[in-house]
Amino acid sequence: MRTTPPHRIAIIGATGSGKSTLAGYLATTLGQSHVELDALFWGRNWTKVDPEVFLAETKAALQPDRWVVDGNYTAVREFVWAEADTLVWMNYPLWIVLKQLFARTIRRTIRKEVLWNGNVEDWREHFLSKESFFFYAIRHTYRFRRTYRAVFQDPRYAHIRRIELRSPAETRSWLAGLK
Repeated sequence: MRTTPPHRIAIIGATGSGKSTLAGYLATTLGQSHVELDALFWGRNWTKVDPEVFLAETKAALQPDRWVVDGNYTAVREFVWAEADTLVWMNYPLWIVLKQLFARTIRRTIRKEVLWNGNVEDWREHFLSKESFFFYAIRHTYRFRRTYRAVFQDPRYAHIRRIELRSPAETRSWLAGLK
């Protein structure tokens, strides 16, 4: 079944769920700009930017009429969601998230992929640190689920079409309906 493509899409989900990958694909396919909130949040050497700068840069990045934004930042949620017409929640089981996160981390560290603002992931940070994305995903996945379900009830976001994707197969099916 074909659906009308959304114009302002916010993609949320656990670390490693595939938010940036999906956002990049959608932006390219739909001819929309891609805003990766991580790129606005993280400065050089993994330093966090000032919260006011983060909000200002987010607002500036969402000026075009058509965009796809990915990220879970509470600091800009109210603004992003107020502007979005569609919210895609990648609510995958934790085992899928961890599997994807493992593959991504291995790929990025072996290739020394340069991310935002010159930052490169370090395998020690992910496998031997309390700041590990794996620990973060385990600690926060269930909390995000509770939080999102509560926030979805907020009348300020009643205008948003919400799409919950529970598996990569559901994601592929939804994407097929956009073509």
